[in-house]
Amino acid sequence: MKVTLEEIKKARETIRPVIRHTEIEKSFSSSKRVGTEVYYKYENAQFTGSFKLRGAYNKIANLTSEEKKKGVVASSAGNHAQGVAFSAHKAQVQSTIVMPATAPLIKVEATKDYGAEVVLHGDIYDEAYEKARELEKEKGLTFVHPYEDPLVIAGQGTIGLEILEKLPDLESLVVPVGGGGLISGVATAVKSINPKIKVYGVQSALAPGMADLFHKKALKEPLRKISTIADGIAVKKPSQMMYETYISKYVDDMVTVTDDEIADAIVALLERAKTVTEGSGAAGVAALFNRQLKLGRKTCILLSGGNIDLNIIEKVIEKGLIHKGRVAALSVVVDDMPGTLSKLTKIIADQKANVLEVHHDRLSQGLFLRETRVDFVLETTSADHIQQIKAAMLAMGARIL
Repeated sequence: MKVTLEEIKKARETIRPVIRHTEIEKSFSSSKRVGTEVYYKYENAQFTGSFKLRGAYNKIANLTSEEKKKGVVASSAGNHAQGVAFSAHKAQVQSTIVMPATAPLIKVEATKDYGAEVVLHGDIYDEAYEKARELEKEKGLTFVHPYEDPLVIAGQGTIGLEILEKLPDLESLVVPVGGGGLISGVATAVKSINPKIKVYGVQSALAPGMADLFHKKALKEPLRKISTIADGIAVKKPSQMMYETYISKYVDDMVTVTDDEIADAIVALLERAKTVTEGSGAAGVAALFNRQLKLGRKTCILLSGGNIDLNIIEKVIEKGLIHKGRVAALSVVVDDMPGTLSKLTKIIADQKANVLEVHHDRLSQGLFLRETRVDFVLETTSADHIQQIKAAMLAMGARIL
């Protein structure tokens, strides 16, 4: 399973005609925020919307003629599915992708659009994986594993080559971690060229298996279903083989980030970098903003994917805005008298906040006969701004719930 720098360089030549050489640009706002030079690698702008295309195409391009004739099969809830489907189409190989029946419709349709036959099976990834393995045996298909495959790892490692060509004096690199294929390939590439570069892995706090392995913590019994906005790195059980072969040898530290921190990072990237990332794609930025990493003078954050589900993007943005104090929900109890609501809205206007929603309620439990409850959703500028509004409401005699 060991991958070498030469194999990664070979993979680069194999995938060069198919992949997009994504941009690496300095973020002046992030650099100012953390006090070091911060560069973003925009792999969210890759064809299919994520880095997964690189490893999938390298695997499929290296199949024998007989294997190509029979076709490939993979299991995925999203990015890997699209990477395999796109790669198989380019290589003129038939692909079958098994996805959970609960997979977002937009990802199912995108996978079909790339030419794959999609089989919906089970409610969770593990059940889709088992079905894909059954099809592998029944039909003699080649299974394309999302990370436990040297050709896939080598393909992902080409990102490391691109980063060091643009940033030869790089001192650190921050990479999202799910199964570990991405960080294994990238870390192998950069450490082989410059062992002094620090490589940091980032996981969701709701799926911390590989981070727990790294820090020698006892692994918790995985939940049947992991609910996190970083669904692309929500791997239930970490791969011992990936840990022992790559991560324990090439990764300097691993941290976890919360959904609130990821939402904040997604919003920051939308506002300042003008780029759309999914939860897993923004995990590195969440770590950059919220964890103490020894980044050195120059760091690069890998934005691994941009396939965010449009059905939840509004919630993610709202969550990020709340976390930053840009949106606030306030419930106040005041005397039920003519003009009271006007006084409240005047306070909000005087404090330069904007009313997004208002609800007037005289019947809630806990209210006295002459009291009324008013619920506001406000557009604000910061946590301090919210406190100023609360203080002004308290001064007029309101009770804040």
